[in-house]
Amino acid sequence: MAIKKNKWYAFVPNLVTIFNLLCGACGLYFAFKHRIDIAFALMAAGALFDFADGFIARMLKVSGELGKQLDSLADVVTFGLLPGAMIFSVQLHNIIQEPEFTGNYSPFQLLLLISSLIIPALSALRLAKFNIDIRQSNEFLGLPTPANALFFASIAYTATYMSTHTSQLIANSYFILALTLIFPLLMITELPLISLKFKNFKLKQNRSRYALLLLSILILILLKIPGISIIIILYIALSFVEKSLTAKKMA
Repeated sequence: MAIKKNKWYAFVPNLVTIFNLLCGACGLYFAFKHRIDIAFALMAAGALFDFADGFIARMLKVSGELGKQLDSLADVVTFGLLPGAMIFSVQLHNIIQEPEFTGNYSPFQLLLLISSLIIPALSALRLAKFNIDIRQSNEFLGLPTPANALFFASIAYTATYMSTHTSQLIANSYFILALTLIFPLLMITELPLISLKFKNFKLKQNRSRYALLLLSILILILLKIPGISIIIILYIALSFVEKSLTAKKMA
C-alpha cells in the first residue's frame, strides 16, 4: 500500500485561518482604544478569511483535523473575544461619561463591564460543541458564532457612532446588558437555524436562503452597518418560519 504524500500546498488554508486570528488580535487593541470602527473592519476582514479558508481547503482538497481545530481557535479570538471587547469598550465609555462618575466603580457598573465576558465564554462553548456535533450539516443548532459576533459588533458600532433616537436606545447600558445576558445563550441552545450552505441553487429548496440574502442586501443598502443586527434577527425569524413549515408538511 502506497503511503499518501502530503501536498506541499496544504498549509495555504491554515495560513488564511491565521490571518483570521491576526485580524481578531489586532481588533482587540482598537476595541480597547474605543476605535470601534477599526475593530469592526478587522472583524469583517476576519469573517472573509474565515469563509475563504474553508473554501480554499475544499478547492485544494486538503481539509484536515488540524485546520478544523485551528479554525475554532481563530474564531474564539475574532468572533468571541473581539465582540466582547467591543461591548466592554462601549459600556466603559458609557460609565465614564456619566456626570456622577467619580472614578470609583459601583457594583452595578462592574456588572456592566463583567457581563461582556459572557460573549467570549459562550462563544468558546459553542465552538467546542460544534466541533463534536455531527448533526449540523444541513442546519445549525444554535446561533453560529460569527453571526453572534457581527450582531454585537453592529450594536457597538451603532451605539458609538449613530445619533438617532433608536441608536440612543441601543447605546443605553441597560439595553446592552440585557442583550449580553440573553443573546449569547442562543449560541448554546438546540435552536434549529438555517444553514447558509447552498447544496444546489433550486428555488424550492432554498426559498429561505434566497429570501434572507435579498432582504439582507436591501437592509444593508438602507441601513448599512447598523442593519447587520437586524439581519441577524431576521435570520433567526426566517429559521423559525422554515422550521414551522417543515413541521406542518411532516404532520
